[in-house]
Amino acid sequence: MKEQLSYLIELQKFDLIIGRIIFKKGELPEKIVQMDEGFAVLSKSVEEGKKKFEELNKLQGEKEDKLKKGVDTLKKTKDRLLEVKTNKEYQAMLKEIETVENKNSEIEDEIISGLDQIDNMRAEVRAKEKDFETRRSQYEKEKEKIEKEISQLDRDLQDTEKKTDALRKQIRDELLKRYETIKGRRNGVAVALVWKEVCGGCHMNIPPQMYIELQRSSELLTCPNCNRIVYWYNQSEKDA
Repeated sequence: MKEQLSYLIELQKFDLIIGRIIFKKGELPEKIVQMDEGFAVLSKSVEEGKKKFEELNKLQGEKEDKLKKGVDTLKKTKDRLLEVKTNKEYQAMLKEIETVENKNSEIEDEIISGLDQIDNMRAEVRAKEKDFETRRSQYEKEKEKIEKEISQLDRDLQDTEKKTDALRKQIRDELLKRYETIKGRRNGVAVALVWKEVCGGCHMNIPPQMYIELQRSSELLTCPNCNRIVYWYNQSEKDA
């Protein structure tokens, strides 16, 4: 029976390892999803900045074209001034010239102001692109690291499951069934150590006589509080 107990103890260790691996395998893909979402937001922000910069450049080009047309219009209007014959026509032409000049002046001011905006936005876009490249490199490295960790967990899980399967074959059917029943009812822990009359599973005291039996007997005993299979383990030797 002592040998069977050692198998059960070992099986419990493997099952706990499997549980931790499965839990970790569930966490890591979610972490990748969160990283992907964060990187997508960053990428979108950079693209939006580029788009605004392109729109500003386009608007600036439209204003420059508009000014060019205004200059051409002004020149043609001044040429027509030489052809007027009456004072009334002359005054009307001067008014038209003044209007075109004012409009051209406004556009020139807008163009100058636009140049400052373009310079500022160009610097902002470049800074964002530089930051984006740095963070993309970090993102790709971290993602690769997590993917490798997932692959390693898959290998660890497969290896541990093989050991578990081999170990289960060494345990008697009725004990294995008992183990699985307790494990299902006690959050995956069917076997617990006892030290100084305290069950490591439920952390409750066991009777003193039972504690003595655990140290002397080779029979399988269960905790009277949580019904887990218990065994005595000398923690002082471990600490030493």
